[in-house]
Amino acid sequence: MPQMVSATIGIWVENGSRYEEPSQNGVSHFIEHLLFKGTRRRTAAQIAEQIDAVGGVLNAFTGKEYTCYYAKVLGEDVKATTELLADIFLESVFAPEEIDRERQVVLQEISQAEDTPDDFIHDLFNLHFWEGHPLSLPIFGSVETVNAIDRELMVSFMADRYRAERVLIAAAGAVDHDRLVADCERLFGSIPGDGRPTKIDAPRERLIVVNHPKKLEQAHLCFGAPGLSQVAPLRYAAYLLNTALGGGMSSRLFQEVREKRGRVYSIYSFLSSFLDCGYFGIYAGTSPEWVDEVIEVSLREIAKVAREGLGQQELARAKSQLKGNMLLGMESTDSRMNRLARNEIYFRRDIPLEEIARGIEAVTNEQVIELASSCFRPERMGLVMLGDLKGRKLGPEVFEPLASL
Repeated sequence: MPQMVSATIGIWVENGSRYEEPSQNGVSHFIEHLLFKGTRRRTAAQIAEQIDAVGGVLNAFTGKEYTCYYAKVLGEDVKATTELLADIFLESVFAPEEIDRERQVVLQEISQAEDTPDDFIHDLFNLHFWEGHPLSLPIFGSVETVNAIDRELMVSFMADRYRAERVLIAAAGAVDHDRLVADCERLFGSIPGDGRPTKIDAPRERLIVVNHPKKLEQAHLCFGAPGLSQVAPLRYAAYLLNTALGGGMSSRLFQEVREKRGRVYSIYSFLSSFLDCGYFGIYAGTSPEWVDEVIEVSLREIAKVAREGLGQQELARAKSQLKGNMLLGMESTDSRMNRLARNEIYFRRDIPLEEIARGIEAVTNEQVIELASSCFRPERMGLVMLGDLKGRKLGPEVFEPLASL
């Protein structure tokens, strides 16, 4: 990106909570924390000082199917930063005292998530909707599993999962590609290969309605249905359905539930997609006395889309919104680096923006109807409520607005 003075470089591993045993849950995220806590050459303080000295950002994140360690710096500092990332990635020592100290940090992170109901509701939905499947497990792990993780598990898990076939390096911005490739060959060439292929299977579908009582002022709702994988042929139709239904202030749910009725402050739809499966979700936070109305109106809008699809102008607006969001998102080196890596993980190639734009433009209203009518069926739906309904419980009857589909 020749117009940029900054560069973002990320070391990605195709590994996350999906690849953990239930007793190991949280180990991928715990390892992510420990890789910043000292190497054979640098202490944790020296790692922080080196990145601060150039005004950069050093961070990481763990998902269900990948982990990323990344840095954003000026272009002139890419070489030294790549060396720093390699040191963190390959030479971390996992000192016992650092493990004990960081364990408390992770436990605080779990507590913070549980104290943030509009975040916690998503973990609850995953736990119940895909119960018994690795994708249902929270990325952070639980208090019990995190307390049980020791150095031996971390080292063995990392040795098994952090193999050459699962590691990729993505960079965007003020980057000299050939120079970066040469540096990475020198720095990362020692990563062992022969990683065993991981057998994965998709979670099973079933109707669930779960009430999770908690003393809160609001009731938080998360409901959804089986969706599509990252690579499904109808993914562009899913993008448009999500955008029109709950993807912005002009969306049906926002207009109908918030603007016309004033029953929520926040309501939105979202896609949660993985290698071989996914789900289409909706979140809303409302007063306990308005729960039934919010669910009924939301499901009625879903049923309407499943029967009729989107109007001509609505479909055109959703397409324009999607393409605009995509182009705006490509203006930062962070988002460009993320896009490169995710395309490699899921498609094994770069997907040009022009190809995505063509895919969006090619979506028909018939495809939107086909997708919505097949996904949003009452026997395939899930609903989790977090809050205080004063002893009242929600049941499967809440999905009656979808009974005609």
